[in-house]
Amino acid sequence: MMEKATFAGGCFWCMVKPFDTYEGIEKVISGYTGGHVPNPTYEQVCTETTGHYEAIQITFNSELFSYQQLLDIFWLNIDPTDDFGQFFDRGTSYQTAIFYHTEEQREQAEKSKEILDASGKFNKKIATKILPASVFYEAEDYHQDYYKKNPAHYNRYFEGSGRAAFVEKSKEVSK
Repeated sequence: MMEKATFAGGCFWCMVKPFDTYEGIEKVISGYTGGHVPNPTYEQVCTETTGHYEAIQITFNSELFSYQQLLDIFWLNIDPTDDFGQFFDRGTSYQTAIFYHTEEQREQAEKSKEILDASGKFNKKIATKILPASVFYEAEDYHQDYYKKNPAHYNRYFEGSGRAAFVEKSKEVSK
């Protein structure tokens, strides 16, 4: 059964790759959601006046890859305690959020957040919001599959922003 999942995890360039290679994940699109400006551009979202988050929308076959698996990947790739962006990217458009499409997704997201909060992995409260999904606007073409189109720049950004070190540490703690 095909479903959608929508996550905001800071820079959308860095959120596509972790989800992009699994069987059952049909596509991962970079875009904008949660705001009040229709059809926003990247430049508009960067002004922090649209209310939109940089986000990804995943189309997946839930019989091959579960929503819980998506949540697990999401939590490993963000700092859920940062309430004003992610790594070098600061501002409301870079905040983290899970946008649920169904009541079941909301329940799973809330439960996974509670478990992470109670785990003691972080010494600060989990700041990631869980919000109802709204209109998702696909980002400009040059943002799609950025890690494939511009691997050298993507890798420098991923490393330089501090996200790579955080993700590596996060994976080790989760073992």
